[in-house]
Amino acid sequence: MRAQFPAEQAQGQFKRQVDAFREWVGGPVEPGHYHLYVSWACPWAHRTIITRQLMGLADVVGMTAVDPVRDERGWAFPHCGDPINGFCFLSEAYRCTDPDYGGRVTVPVLWDTQTRRIVSNSDDDVMRMFATTFGGHGPDLYPEAHRAEIDSRNAWLYERINDGVYRAGFATTQEAYEEAAWRLFEALDELERHLAARRYLIADHPVESDWRLFVTLIRFDAVYHGHFKCNVRRIVDYPALWGYLRDLYQVPGIADTVKFDEIKRHYYYTHDEINPTRIVPIGPALDLCGPHGRERLAPILG
Repeated sequence: MRAQFPAEQAQGQFKRQVDAFREWVGGPVEPGHYHLYVSWACPWAHRTIITRQLMGLADVVGMTAVDPVRDERGWAFPHCGDPINGFCFLSEAYRCTDPDYGGRVTVPVLWDTQTRRIVSNSDDDVMRMFATTFGGHGPDLYPEAHRAEIDSRNAWLYERINDGVYRAGFATTQEAYEEAAWRLFEALDELERHLAARRYLIADHPVESDWRLFVTLIRFDAVYHGHFKCNVRRIVDYPALWGYLRDLYQVPGIADTVKFDEIKRHYYYTHDEINPTRIVPIGPALDLCGPHGRERLAPILG
């Protein structure tokens, strides 16, 4: 199989590029100073969409979504409809910031409307800035008492779950695929045991780590299980994880951030190396609004 991103491939394994722009923004910030470019389909961008929503920053940070179908020209704005700069492609924002940029163009992008440049294309940093320095009013996603544990859990989730599905899906050898897939399901099994006795990962309410896990779980049965061959089990086959996923989905405002049509069109149509017919499946049918039964669990183990 041809690699999806040849520059990020080594011995059949997918090795994700590092983020190129990582300036930190203090706050609070003035409305309109920064703008967020996202894809509804991308889990990395989805993290920042959720944080912006939870922290009540919609009137502070504007947001524009690219088309879910990405071709050889990269992420495009439908009908050149970028309201901030009139861009047709997100790559124009990268070139404005660094004319010599040669890496892959990714979302999310936090754009400075005054200096006309990218501040950050790191979902980690944007999510954290929205949660801590942008002056929003919402849940404490990075509580001081749990910060060390959140940082540790975030690193584990990235390695084993968030990027783990991609390491399986973008592998180009059987050996690399099997190694990545088994590590992924070992991690999911561990999370199932962890969440069987507690409602959330760390604290008495969902924190940063929970939302990092959510964006992978919500895509799992619809995309990663079939498209990325992560098919040992589905999330609906894990009682605790399935209830946990529905619990988070039913947090006010979260369902509005989940757009399955865009998610499936992006993966199944864009990754033609994996799905050469570009046929987008009609399922699965997921009852995400049903009772989750998580209220009976202790939020943390004392």
